[in-house]
Amino acid sequence: MLRFLAISGLALSAAGLANADTHNVYGTFLTEEGTSKVTIQDCGDGSPCGRISWIDPEAMAPGLTPETATTKTGDPVLGLLMLQSFNKKKKDWRGGTIYDPENDKTYASRLKRLENGTLQVKGCVGPICQTQVWAEAK
Repeated sequence: MLRFLAISGLALSAAGLANADTHNVYGTFLTEEGTSKVTIQDCGDGSPCGRISWIDPEAMAPGLTPETATTKTGDPVLGLLMLQSFNKKKKDWRGGTIYDPENDKTYASRLKRLENGTLQVKGCVGPICQTQVWAEAK
């Protein structure tokens, strides 16, 4: 009987860990367009922060390199903080923001790791959201 309880306890612990992993949005992801990678790490408070960690040189305008690309406000795009301020909810991360360097706008955002390992990223203006699915970068 004790052996059964110990095995059951291990199974429940493993199930709890598997469930927690579905909320794990940390890692490096290739954006839907395939032109950049975003690395998502802990902001230091347990919430995710995402920075642009790679830009495809082939996607750059003539005369620009990933190292020289800047936002409309003159900030370097490489290393730019574009995902921040998320709160963990039951099934996803909400209340955060996503910054779009191409048009210099910030949107409300949600993040969710899907069962296949991809990351669902939503950018919203009011109730209207645009969803992208980012693949885990290799």
